[in-house]
Amino acid sequence: MFGATMARAAPYAAYVMDARTGEVLHSSNADTRLHPASLTKMMTLYVVFEAVENGEISLDTKVLISKKAASEQPSKLGLKSGQRIELRYLIRAAAVKSANDAATALGEAISGSEAAFARRMNRTAKAMGMTKTTFKNAHGLTESGHLSTASDMSKLGRHVFYDYPAYYNLFSRISADAGVATVNHTNRRFLKAYKGADGIKTGYTNAAGFNLVASAERGNVRIITTVFGGRSTASRNAKVAELMDLGFRRAPKTASIRKPKRPAYVGNDGSGAAMAAATNTGSKTIRIVTAVNTSLRPIPRPTVVMTEQVPMDAIAASLQDTIEDALREAQDVKFDEVSRAPQARPEAFDTPSETIVLAAVTPEVHIAQETPIVVTRVSNSTDRYWGVTVGTFNTRYQAERALLKTALREMATLDGTVRKAQSSSQGFKANFTGMSKDAAELACRRLSARSTPCEVITPAS
Repeated sequence: MFGATMARAAPYAAYVMDARTGEVLHSSNADTRLHPASLTKMMTLYVVFEAVENGEISLDTKVLISKKAASEQPSKLGLKSGQRIELRYLIRAAAVKSANDAATALGEAISGSEAAFARRMNRTAKAMGMTKTTFKNAHGLTESGHLSTASDMSKLGRHVFYDYPAYYNLFSRISADAGVATVNHTNRRFLKAYKGADGIKTGYTNAAGFNLVASAERGNVRIITTVFGGRSTASRNAKVAELMDLGFRRAPKTASIRKPKRPAYVGNDGSGAAMAAATNTGSKTIRIVTAVNTSLRPIPRPTVVMTEQVPMDAIAASLQDTIEDALREAQDVKFDEVSRAPQARPEAFDTPSETIVLAAVTPEVHIAQETPIVVTRVSNSTDRYWGVTVGTFNTRYQAERALLKTALREMATLDGTVRKAQSSSQGFKANFTGMSKDAAELACRRLSARSTPCEVITPAS
C-alpha cells in the first residue's frame, strides 16, 4: 500500500519524439529533474556496449560477482558473492529483467567500482547533451542526486537505437537466457499489446512511480515516448499507448533520418579504479588489470603462434614490441548476439581459438601495464588450421566490414573463430580461421545457403 501511495504522488512528465529526426511532438514537464529508476540501465548498457566495442572487455569475460552486487535489492537475477558469470548474461539480465545485481556487476567489471562507473556514465551523458541528468549508481535505485528528465531519457533511448543497432533487439525480447535462469521482460505486456513496439526500458521505485521509455515503428515512422510518474503498470502503459498514437498522428509519413551525433568515447577516468578484463582459455584464466585511457580502432595483425611452453621473459619481450597492434586487435571481439537465445553448436566449436595462451606457466597471470595487452592466436591443435573465406576486397576496411556482417549473420557456426583481413596480391581476403575441417565445411554450406560467397581454407592454403 505504501508503494502504491508513493507512486500516485510521484510527479508526472512526458515526452514524445520523432526518432528519425529528433523532433519533439509532445512535451509535458519534460525538463523537470525526477527519479529515473531503472531507466538508468539504458545508460549502464550503453556504456557496456561502448566498452565491448572498444576492446575494454569481452562478452566472454567471466565477471566475478562482488558482495555489493550480490546484495542489491530486487529486481535481481539472484547472483551470489564469489560467483563468476559471463558478461553477455549480465547484459541480458539487466536489459530484459532489469536486474539490479547484474547492473552493479556490469559497472564494477567495466570501471572497477560502481562509483567510478557512475562517473563514466555522467561523462557519457554530458557528451550526449543530457544536461539535466546526474547518475549516482548503475541500477537506478533511489539515491540522493540520482536524477534525470523525460527529455534526457528520450535522447538516451534514441542513442541506444542508432548507436548500437546490433544490440537494440535485446530490448524487445520477451524472455532471454541469462545463464543461471531464463528471465522475462519487465515490459512484455506493452510489447505484446502495442503494434510496432520493440523496446526500450521500464523503471519503478516508490519515489519515481512507474516509468517507461518506449519505442515503436510503423511503416517508415519511429516514435520514442517517455513517461515518468505513472500510477501503475496498466495506467502507465495506457498513457504511453495514447502518446504513441499522438506521435504517429503528428509525425510526417516521410522524413530524412538524421541520426544523433555519437558522443565522444570517454573511457574510464583513471581515478585509480582498475579495469579487469578476463578471458578463459580452457582451465586457464588470464587476467589483465589496467586502466584504459584511449581506444584505438582495430587493425588486424599477423596471427601470433606460440608453442605450448613459452618462457616468461620471451613473452614479455614479444608483448612489449606488439602492444599497439594488440590493443587494436583487442577490439576485434565477437559481437554477441546477446539478444539471441543460445544455439546448440557442433562439438567442433567448443574451443576454436584461444586468447593469451601462457601454458604451463601458472593458472592465473597478472600483468600490470599502462595499456591493456591482448594477444590472440589460433590454437595449434592439428585440426584447427581450417577456415573459410567470404571474399576478396579492395581495402582492409571493406574486408573487415564483410567479416563483421557475416559474423552477425551466421554466429551459430562462426562463434569463436578468428576474423582476419589478410593481404594478398588480389586485395584483402576476409577470412575466418581457427576451425576444424567439419566446422569449416558446415559454415560454408550455411553461408552458401544464404547466398553468401564462401570457400573453405585448407591447412595447406
